[in-house]
Amino acid sequence: MTAWDFVTLDVFTDTRFGGNQLAVFPDARGLTDAQMQSLAAELNLSETTFVLPPEKPGNTARVRIFNRVAEMPFAGHPNVGTGFVLADRATDGLLRFEEIAGLVEVTVQRDAAGVVIGAEIGAPQPLTTGPEMPPALVAGCVGLAESDVVTAAHRPVMASVGNSFVLAEVTPEALGRAKPDLARFAAAALEFPHLGPRRLPLYLYAHAGQGRLRARMFSPLSGTVEDAATGSAATPLVALLLSLGSAPSLRLEITQGVEMGRPSLLSATAYRAADGVRARVAGRCVPVFEGRFRL
Repeated sequence: MTAWDFVTLDVFTDTRFGGNQLAVFPDARGLTDAQMQSLAAELNLSETTFVLPPEKPGNTARVRIFNRVAEMPFAGHPNVGTGFVLADRATDGLLRFEEIAGLVEVTVQRDAAGVVIGAEIGAPQPLTTGPEMPPALVAGCVGLAESDVVTAAHRPVMASVGNSFVLAEVTPEALGRAKPDLARFAAAALEFPHLGPRRLPLYLYAHAGQGRLRARMFSPLSGTVEDAATGSAATPLVALLLSLGSAPSLRLEITQGVEMGRPSLLSATAYRAADGVRARVAGRCVPVFEGRFRL
């Protein structure tokens, strides 16, 4: 009988049972693609990561990320959490993960006593933007009125730094009322087909004071009705907001997961680089379970 060890942790929080749940298989050698997908579905978390040897010398690992129904090119809390788990493999505090979307650099974060407390990751690609999504279509997916969608800074737009989302600003009051409607999501995916028929992730945000945002992410077509913390959406958002002005950099504290009872805190930073606007996101982690899968 062959066995694979795994751990789970809560990411983007310093409190157990807060943040976003993640499972990590630190040595996934021998697992097939189908087995990885089945394990991700069985564990029923928003994502599960599988760590494999790197393809290029000098990199730390090849990391594969699966949600409940498909493999993902890049994701935020899986990289933060996997960096936390693999901290002992870091060189000068840095890990380098090979992923479908590109190379993800992870900086291990420690407290004053040297204990690992979290990680900061650099998104693998500069900001790109795609088509705008009609405000009425966004609103309908989450039970809001078109007037709840704020378009003063930007209209709802598809954006990515390695994983695409539709980013939309809403009023603070509307953010708390948002409730995903699966049928409306399925219909909207046909009207807005740029993300595929089984994936229409909506990242809604509202301003909550200087340098602070509140956010919620809904992706019911891919099995995540609501996500507690979405680093791969926070990064294109902070990059998009920076791109709308002239400042050299922008830092935001983003609170997510409150309505789910899993409050999360993401520290997102964007900066201008030679190849465009780049972004990073950081957060803390708390270990929860250790387990073993036998085949």
